[in-house]
Amino acid sequence: MTGVLVFAEWREGRVHPVTYELLGKGRELADKLGVELWSALLGYRVEELAKELIYHGADKVFLYDHSSLRVFDVVRYKENLVRLTKEEKPEVFLFGATPIGRSLAPRVAAALNTGLTADCTDIFVDENGEIVQVRPAFTGNILAYIKTRSRPVMATIRYRVMAPLPKDTSRKGSIVRKEVVEVKDTGIIVLRKVSERKVNLADADVIVAGGRGLRRKEDLAMLKELAELLGGEVGVSRPLADEGWLPREHQVGFSGNTVKPKLYIACGISGSPQHLAGMRDSELIIAINIDPSAPIFRVAHYGIVGDLYEVVPEIIREIKARKLSVRR
Repeated sequence: MTGVLVFAEWREGRVHPVTYELLGKGRELADKLGVELWSALLGYRVEELAKELIYHGADKVFLYDHSSLRVFDVVRYKENLVRLTKEEKPEVFLFGATPIGRSLAPRVAAALNTGLTADCTDIFVDENGEIVQVRPAFTGNILAYIKTRSRPVMATIRYRVMAPLPKDTSRKGSIVRKEVVEVKDTGIIVLRKVSERKVNLADADVIVAGGRGLRRKEDLAMLKELAELLGGEVGVSRPLADEGWLPREHQVGFSGNTVKPKLYIACGISGSPQHLAGMRDSELIIAINIDPSAPIFRVAHYGIVGDLYEVVPEIIREIKARKLSVRR
């Protein structure tokens, strides 16, 4: 085994930020193991993106540049990654826990007859030199520490849980062009692309989230108004997502989204372990809850013990008043 390999995901001509996070963690693993850090990039006319991967920590980028890879096709990507893994024999192979990573990684692992640990929140090398993968289990109530005996060790890593390295344009690395395995008929046909605006909580700087303290679905409008005033998005705890108050992409927590906004306002959220697992690393947490013993207050930087139906409207009024005074 000779390296740590990171799958480089890209969209619309830009490297997905989760790739840079994986390279940051991969750099740490590679240094501990005494091996190189590699990245695999598949696409069409994407050599400039390969340079970005080097600037963010990769020692070597395996580039598959071919018109058949212009659009993501899980079968074509899988075939090329399986061949690469067999040729280069990485010790570790990391994917982002994105829709693409969650679709691709299991197929690669199955073809290689190795294990896959999904939705990891950490991965490290222990004192014995063994690779340990960490993921929440039982809806976030415990952390499971997992060792994979087969090789490579494969894992999908949650977005916004790792720290990327700063971009360094002075870094040197090699770009290795690989022969592309052409799969003529994968059985997958892209008929058309439909643009649909969906909330991306993982990228939001401000999140106003509601929980069981809300009495009616219609009361989410209050949180939406506050979020819009702050330039943010609305999130919900799992019970509200289960009830269908908002689509699942708004859910914060272990079974939803892991978020790290600059500001997280928890309204009527008690703070179950599975919810805390998804937001506790936010830069600033403000909790509003009528119960002073709610677990959310243990992770909050500021806590307001009170009825959200009184507190939130008052915050909205104050923000509007300050914005009005600035305009004058």
